[in-house]
Amino acid sequence: MTLKGWAFDLCQKPQLDEILGPAECTIVESLSNDHVDSYVLSESSLFVYPYKIIIKTCGTTKLLLSIPAILKLADTISLNVRSVRYTRGSFIFPGAQSYPHRSFSEEVAILDGYFGKLGLGSKAYIMGGLDEPQKWHVYSASADSALIRDLVHTIEMCMTGLDREKASVFYKTQSSSAAAMTDDSGIRKILPASNIFMQALKLQGYDLIKDVSLGQLVDRVLACFQPREFSIAVHADVAGERLERICSLDVKGYCRGGRSHGELGTGGSVIYQKFVRSGNAESPRSILRYCWKEEEDY
Repeated sequence: MTLKGWAFDLCQKPQLDEILGPAECTIVESLSNDHVDSYVLSESSLFVYPYKIIIKTCGTTKLLLSIPAILKLADTISLNVRSVRYTRGSFIFPGAQSYPHRSFSEEVAILDGYFGKLGLGSKAYIMGGLDEPQKWHVYSASADSALIRDLVHTIEMCMTGLDREKASVFYKTQSSSAAAMTDDSGIRKILPASNIFMQALKLQGYDLIKDVSLGQLVDRVLACFQPREFSIAVHADVAGERLERICSLDVKGYCRGGRSHGELGTGGSVIYQKFVRSGNAESPRSILRYCWKEEEDY
């Protein structure tokens, strides 16, 4: 969620706890530098910038229930919502989810209740092939398009069917500490200039990957996990045609399946791609068929 006005610089832990409480997660550890405060949560991560807040949760947390507390805090420090983006993959156990995450249509209804009347309105997509169990869900709303921004790419990557030997590194019996786990898995090599503590990164500047191409970044992640299949969604404040050029990927050892893109109504766009390890590729029919179906619920 991006806001304009005064800044989040003065946020204290009790205020953050008030935001995280409704989502049913808590702060475990924190790191910070001059640009961002990052927090390891009991259920993933929280990143607080002067004018932006990013929360990632997992399991059966109730992320959208945090919206009122975020808006309340923003109002106390004279911040107004400028843009909002909510994304997720398909739930592995959808039947275990409770309100307000029982379906994407339910989530969109909640989000529109808070942000649907922003200047440019909202857009919602379900991206992915008809025959693919994993979909990518995107909701975006913005107050206006005449915004001066740095070009920021948001990269979200989901992997399934991890290599057993690579995954075994993440068991306590295999690694003596979180630091050892980070080294043994190869995760530290993904972004060597960043300090890593479990899910949180201590960034060395605003541009996390300015010296690393998308292809290089994906290759480094794959070397750590060697998944059977993965999907990647790239968001940027550029038109779809330009993002298509930036996101052209040829991943050694993997066949690309579905690829789709959507305009977010803020001068931005999103591209979603799925890859399957060679030898495990889907049928030609399923590779060629992909679409958006806003009426589907996952």
